Amino acid sequence: MIQGRRFFLILCTICLFQSFSLAAQNPAPRDPATHFFNQGWGDFQEELQNARAQGKKGIMIFFEMDECPFCHYMKTNVLNQPAVQDYFRKNFLLFSLDIEGDVEITNLQGKRMREKDFAFRENRVRATPVMVFYDLNGKPVYRYTGRTAGVKEFMWLGQYVAEGVYRKQSFVRYKKLRRHENKNQQNKKQK
Repeated sequence: MIQGRRFFLILCTICLFQSFSLAAQNPAPRDPATHFFNQGWGDFQEELQNARAQGKKGIMIFFEMDECPFCHYMKTNVLNQPAVQDYFRKNFLLFSLDIEGDVEITNLQGKRMREKDFAFRENRVRATPVMVFYDLNGKPVYRYTGRTAGVKEFMWLGQYVAEGVYRKQSFVRYKKLRRHENKNQQNKKQK
């Protein structure tokens, strides 16, 4: 009976240490409202200056609407991941914008307008989510419509823009090359 208890305690201790190990490898998701998106006042011209001063690559605006299931997917499965948050915050200032919003903002050129006009008229956003990356001059350099396939593809999207690969090749081609690299690395590990 004592040996059974001892075995049970040892087993519980091993499970506890393994759960700590897994937790360290996969940090808990964090709220994207506070850990992904930067808090701003809706003055994107000023945010460009902030991005320059902070040494960022540019600004990303996440165009969304409340009832969008794909926006919800991105927030609950991708934008809440610490690795995503850390990488994107290191390289970009990140803002969320309601495409149906009546809140007045200042666009990248200093013109005042409502959120929905900025989304619809200036950025031609019709469906959500749309992620538009702007360079430090306020020029849109890459636009991605829809949800990504997951964390890995979203990270590739960030790297694609941050490293300037968008100047040389399409994102479809870039993803294909990255998938090929991943397969080669997995094959090397198996050998």
